[in-house]
Amino acid sequence: MSAKKQNLGLLLGMLGLIVFAGSLPASRIAVSEVTPYLLTAARATIAGFAGLAMLVLTRRSLPPRRAWWPLLICAITIVLGFPLLSAVAMVTVPSSQGGVILGIMPLMTIAAAAVIEGERPSAGFWIAAIIGSALVMGFALYRSGGYTLTAGDLLLLAAVICGGVGYTYSGQLSGLMPGWEVISWAVAISLPISVACLILTWPAEPQSISFRAWGAILYAGLMAQYFGFFLWNAAMAMAGISRIGQIGLLQPFCVVLIAALFAREPIDPTTIGFAVAVVATVAIGTRLRVSRPAAGG
Repeated sequence: MSAKKQNLGLLLGMLGLIVFAGSLPASRIAVSEVTPYLLTAARATIAGFAGLAMLVLTRRSLPPRRAWWPLLICAITIVLGFPLLSAVAMVTVPSSQGGVILGIMPLMTIAAAAVIEGERPSAGFWIAAIIGSALVMGFALYRSGGYTLTAGDLLLLAAVICGGVGYTYSGQLSGLMPGWEVISWAVAISLPISVACLILTWPAEPQSISFRAWGAILYAGLMAQYFGFFLWNAAMAMAGISRIGQIGLLQPFCVVLIAALFAREPIDPTTIGFAVAVVATVAIGTRLRVSRPAAGG
């Protein structure tokens, strides 16, 4: 793998992470006015029609038979499972705290990539990932002022499992087809379920929902559920699932930054210190060896 290609993959991964970081704040805004079930159905439906339109306009042929099972897993985990679990959690968990919990996603992604994709991170890479995850959980303790697991936290942990598995299969499929096509098929095959659920959960008075909430739903569907995966899948195909997964350690701080910009929450020096430490572990980890399976092997 060339250094230029890997660096481009890391850049795309960072851009994708920024898009994903807006998902929890958007979900938090949306569930203040609609049910998490409507939010999940709406974002999947928006992404589904966007994906279907792309597939039709580009005249893509059906994926090979071996791709359908991974696509189904992607649909279950990152199109339906992750959004539903995180949306229900956002009813009771602040988005900044939720972003911290999702900070352990990289470790789950690395583990899933090792089991599913056959990637073999070096011992140093594992150490960097574990230290980074420990820093993220330390940040969780700091932000909560005496952290205890709640039902919302457990839902987010379940969402982490869905995300790690879904990201891995999505990255695996990006070796067979372009990343945008992977997410397009995943959201498109989810349409029958998402549309049916949208009809069942549609509010009696949709006009009572604010423009801000509708905007949050649109962002969650079009950006976080669809376009973000264009960048993320391409990044995993270029730099490897484990390397790009580790970038997710920066997500808590992206979420906090977005909250500061849009909700005017202050960023204190301790948060900056944790951010610098996590950035350091990511910088170290992305330079350590990760053995990837040979193509076709």
